[in-house]
Amino acid sequence: MSSEIFFGEGEGRRPLLVRRVAHARRMRLAIDPRTGDVRLTLPRRASERSGRAWAEQYRGWIEAQLAKLPRPQRIEPGAAIPFRGEDVVVDWSPAHSRIVRLEGDRLHVGGPAEAVAKRVVAWLRREALKQLDSETRAIAVEAGVTVGRVAIGDPRTRWGSCSANGDIRYSWRLILAPPFVLSSTVAHEVAHRLHMDHSPAFRAAERRLYGRDPKPARDWLRAHGAGLYWLG
Repeated sequence: MSSEIFFGEGEGRRPLLVRRVAHARRMRLAIDPRTGDVRLTLPRRASERSGRAWAEQYRGWIEAQLAKLPRPQRIEPGAAIPFRGEDVVVDWSPAHSRIVRLEGDRLHVGGPAEAVAKRVVAWLRREALKQLDSETRAIAVEAGVTVGRVAIGDPRTRWGSCSANGDIRYSWRLILAPPFVLSSTVAHEVAHRLHMDHSPAFRAAERRLYGRDPKPARDWLRAHGAGLYWLG
């Protein structure tokens, strides 16, 4: 086994993650913009030692890509965090209630200071589920379809998914984005209750349910979506 290789510095220091893919025809390097993971994909019979040496040749490129990534955004007293596309300030005080409460652009948080991040994320997840469930069921009525369970998670590869039985699952981080982005994602998933594909008929249904062209929302996620994963 070859020695471990790291890229970046400080909190951004990342190990080279190696994986083999049976159908891969060549070695490939990629940096996950949502996590900062540096991944080396190897064909089934390729030498791992050779692959690591090959990755080392691209150290300059890898370091440059890591430098472009968003910085981790801590959830702590005084921090500004996104909520529905706008910044709100985490206003912590031991005198505040332990029930998180938003007033204007201040998010009041009480309890122990070391629990602030946990409380804020729990509040964001509750707000996300409430908004996503409400919009999903409203648009489903408009579409004339039924939906099953609406749930949230923290997936790394998609913003939403719709199963054949009508259950819909979203990333809770959509509540951090502007409302038009969240609504577009909901329309996309509900449209899958009409067409379980991405055919022209699906696209037409998606646009009808959203009420406008969903491209600006997709463009926003392409440009800014990865940054939402750096909160917390």
